[in-house]
Amino acid sequence: MSDTRRRVKVYTLNEDRQWDDRGTGHVSSTYVERLKGISLLVRAESDGSLLLESKISPNTAYQKQQDTLIVWSEAENYDLALSFQEKAGCDEIWEKICQVQGKDPSLEITQDPIDESEEERFEEMPETSHLVELPACELARLEEIADLVTSVLSSPIRREKLALALMSEGYIKKLLQLFRTCEDLDNREGLHHLYEIVRGVLFLNKATLFEVMFSDDCIMDVVGCLEYDPALVQPKRHREFLTKTAKFKEVIPITDSELRQKIHQTYRVQYIQDIILPTPSVFEENFLSTLTSFIFFNKVEIVSMLQEDEKFLTEVFAQLTDEATEEGKRRELVNFFKEFCAFSQTLQPQNRDAFFKTLANLGILPALEIIMGMDDLQVRAAATDIFSYLVEFSPSMVREFVMQEPQQADDDDVLLINLVIKQMICDSDPELGGAVQLMGLLRTLIDPENMLAPTNKTEKTEFLSFFYKYCMHVLTAPLLANTAEERKDNFQTAQLLALILELLTFCVEHHTYHIKNYIMNKDLLRRVLVLMNSKHTFLALCALRFMRRIIGLKDEYYNRYIIKGNLFEPVINALLDNGTRYNLLNSAIIELFEFIKEDIKSLIAHIVDNFYKALESIEYVQTFKGLKGRYEQEKDRQSRGLSRSVEKHSYFNVFSAPICFTCQSERLLRQGSSSSTALYPSGEGWFDLFKLNVTMNLMGLIKKKKT
Repeated sequence: MSDTRRRVKVYTLNEDRQWDDRGTGHVSSTYVERLKGISLLVRAESDGSLLLESKISPNTAYQKQQDTLIVWSEAENYDLALSFQEKAGCDEIWEKICQVQGKDPSLEITQDPIDESEEERFEEMPETSHLVELPACELARLEEIADLVTSVLSSPIRREKLALALMSEGYIKKLLQLFRTCEDLDNREGLHHLYEIVRGVLFLNKATLFEVMFSDDCIMDVVGCLEYDPALVQPKRHREFLTKTAKFKEVIPITDSELRQKIHQTYRVQYIQDIILPTPSVFEENFLSTLTSFIFFNKVEIVSMLQEDEKFLTEVFAQLTDEATEEGKRRELVNFFKEFCAFSQTLQPQNRDAFFKTLANLGILPALEIIMGMDDLQVRAAATDIFSYLVEFSPSMVREFVMQEPQQADDDDVLLINLVIKQMICDSDPELGGAVQLMGLLRTLIDPENMLAPTNKTEKTEFLSFFYKYCMHVLTAPLLANTAEERKDNFQTAQLLALILELLTFCVEHHTYHIKNYIMNKDLLRRVLVLMNSKHTFLALCALRFMRRIIGLKDEYYNRYIIKGNLFEPVINALLDNGTRYNLLNSAIIELFEFIKEDIKSLIAHIVDNFYKALESIEYVQTFKGLKGRYEQEKDRQSRGLSRSVEKHSYFNVFSAPICFTCQSERLLRQGSSSSTALYPSGEGWFDLFKLNVTMNLMGLIKKKKT
């Protein structure tokens, strides 16, 4: 069995100052010949691949945080962290790093992260100038302390020295005692100085200081100090919000006191970062990177502790799916799961997969089915967020669940996907923010690109058959309803129809067989083209884009459907109604006809035969003259081909008539005739045509002899 002491997670800090998971493995320290030195190696526990190979440089500043973290920078803007499963493992590696650098393992940072120029400057100074001497922690010297803290922020070496001084003398707690005194005396000047001091200490960016400042007995006093910003006329009431307004709700009692304390701490620290502290300037943006890391690793720990408590999660699901659970209680449970899933995004991929599989086994999808049928808008919104996490994690898992539903439910309306579609249709947000999110989830679920797993080759066929049988009518219902005789043309309805058309256009591109049958059976394109008359140009463009995708497939089955239904008429009417205005609608319609002009002969003939008189006056583009030219070329080519055929089989080839007419019948069949009765009206048709041809040829011979 692997040594859990050396089990670590590898993290790197990205450009957004967020930690990215690089995987889990086991760390060791060994001499690497290629790097010419002792190096830290992390091999993945899954396949043994190398996750990290980092030489322990004598000049690199390594920092130990929270007993189980080691953080360092290997290059500019490239920070690394090892998060150990056990403190003992962290201590072992820390001792090895300190041994290589010749440092005392009792320190939590191996050396000062300073640049070369600053190091040279300090070498020229007396040794005593390296020390930061703190003034006595007294009311009368608060201004002096504030000036000192502010002055060191521009110097990495002085920040380090000040942090060490603050820790060694228990200075933070003494300052917070002064804060309580200043509040009792209503000493505003002192409180303003304490704001500057505490803000500056946070900008020292040291995890060891954070552990003191964010402990249970200190954090509210830290928040209190940050209420007294000198720039404000009146202090903020952050403590009142945190203690009275923000209520911690335990949907199921949490018996683990350590877990409860970690949740409280994380919420308050997040509040400090997001609400209290001002947005850092360009020069200060890296000052709070350790604070971000502190919150991140807290969240990882919370999710891990909750996930390991099987009894807790089982109880949560039991109450969530129990019909006897009160609506208010169910709302709290849903909001808990939403936040739980959000926290899970901090986990590394392998652990995140295990997390969602745990939720699936406990019955999260059936629970969502119940929740999405509730009337509470906030609950449904939270359920949508949870559903999005599940779809992002595994579309196949969601598809597998929904395909089993018809066997258990008599009513299609209660199917999970139909509930999602209805929620999209009924979105009350004027901007349809929720509908857009749900449309994206539906698109992911019906995308064949993520149905190609070799372990389940029938998934694509089975799911699409299910979707078109049980769900497509729900999706298209608003479209069909609003293209009937009486229809709404308000902005919100137009937005919804545009979303539906976007999804249907995606289906045309990716579901060739299923969507083709649906369009033909419902005469869907005709209904969509009604929207060309909408006063909302964006909706007319969506309708046109739908037709353009269909024509773009160059499928003669679609082309015959368009010709038979005369479906170019609404498009051409829209072009003519637009007049000479040079806008997006005009350009999109012209592009459609330019595409047809290239190669689609059946549509070219249909357009010229039926609409050219209306279009020939349009001269600002040569598109329609080009269509007529292509039409004439094809007509001339066919005429020359027919002449050559007649010449070949007449006069001296009298008895080749059966072959000639056989060729002609095949040509007519290729052009669309579906049976031989169109060629030969009677049972003796072929023989009658043969006799007619012989007679005509003989007459031609007689005429030739007379001349």
